[in-house]
Formats: sequence, C-alpha cells, structure tokens
Amino acid sequence: MRFWWQLSMPYREVSVAELRLNVGQQKLDVVMELVSAIRSSHEEIDAWLSGAVQTFPVLQDHGFSATLDSRDCD
Repeated sequence: MRFWWQLSMPYREVSVAELRLNVGQQKLDVVMELVSAIRSSHEEIDAWLSGAVQTFPVLQDHGFSATLDSRDCD
C-alpha cells in the first residue's frame, strides 16, 4: 500500500547542485553514500542506516508521541 502511495505522490527531484547549496558537507557526504547504497543492495542500505543513526541520532517527536498517548487514554 505504501509503495502505491509513494508512486502517486507528486514530487520534485533535488539535484546534487541544489543539495550542495543547501546541505553542509558532512550531510552531503552521507546523502551521497545513501544514494550509492541504494544503487548497490539491501545490505548496503542496512549498513548505511546503522552508520547514519550513529552519526545523526534520530530525533524524537515528543509532540507526536503525546498525541498518541492522549488517544490511548480516551
């Protein structure tokens, strides 16, 4: 289902030049590694993800969590 939703969504591709203008070098390097991993294999994507989470910790959306918690209390 999610795959079909993604196919139907309009989107605008971002060029490498646009990334260079708007993203710091460290993040640009990591994004380019992701692109390379995607072109390689699922295993490479998994390895990229492990490294990215260590370098760029996942942010927790506490507002979203609070919304979910309040629904559980109803």
